[in-house]
Amino acid sequence: MSDFTSGFWPFFISAIVLGGIAYCLIVLFITSKSHDPAHTGESTGHVYDEDIVEMNNPMPRWWMWMFIITCVFGLTYLFLYPGLGTYQGKLGWTQVKQYEQEVKESNDKLAPIYAKFTAMTPEEVAKDAKAMAIGERLFMNNCAQCHGSDAHGSRGFPNLTDNDWLYGGAPETIKETITNGRHGMMPPMIATVGTADDAKNVANYVLSLSNSTHDAKRAALGKDKFAVCAACHGAEGKGNQTVGAPNLTDNIWLHGAGEAAIIDRITNGKSNQMPAQGSRLTPEQIHVLASYVWRFSNLAKTE
Repeated sequence: MSDFTSGFWPFFISAIVLGGIAYCLIVLFITSKSHDPAHTGESTGHVYDEDIVEMNNPMPRWWMWMFIITCVFGLTYLFLYPGLGTYQGKLGWTQVKQYEQEVKESNDKLAPIYAKFTAMTPEEVAKDAKAMAIGERLFMNNCAQCHGSDAHGSRGFPNLTDNDWLYGGAPETIKETITNGRHGMMPPMIATVGTADDAKNVANYVLSLSNSTHDAKRAALGKDKFAVCAACHGAEGKGNQTVGAPNLTDNIWLHGAGEAAIIDRITNGKSNQMPAQGSRLTPEQIHVLASYVWRFSNLAKTE
């Protein structure tokens, strides 16, 4: 791999680019000097398609100058912009700088619109039709890929409409989640729980907490073993929003319900991550987006 990151390849590519332009200019020069004026207008003896005769005429001046201008343009471009190996160009242009500049210009244009909403509470923003139209577009562009266009989520991606919040559903908490992201992790617990049979007992006890279908005898045997789970989920299994531990009593299952699914989580653990959006969205946009998300499980159900 080091062969492809050595200093040879940038030099090699630059030599090919500059050498190609130089070669074109040399060929142009030689061709322009090879014409014999004494034989202008005479046939070269080459005939195509029976009646197309190649004449011994010089290249049109405009064609030659266009070719020279093209080469000069190419050299100028390579001087101003990156294109020769590791040379960054006189202007220092990069795709990242271009993108950041365009984002900044767009945000500056939208700033007056967002200024109005920033001065409002999330609850007030959630009742503003214009703000919600903007929030919907932000959600579709940045959140719907995982949570779905209707925000009902799917396996592994939380439903945002049901009041079952891993870290809390207050507007400020939603803002924090959008800005900084979340990384929830349940470590494998099989070594602590005991045997595979113990894991099955604990799984049935967990199912009993939400009155889901379970084996009552195994649930009774798994109750004591659940103590190792209570550190995060609580003694009653109602979860802990401080660490993002799910409520096990509400019959809402993020990664699948049933004995087999729970045994798998006890045995192998589970890791889930929501990426931070703070570097992609402005605080004003996050304020509107958080209000839009908060609305799903609050105002939207009462309207």
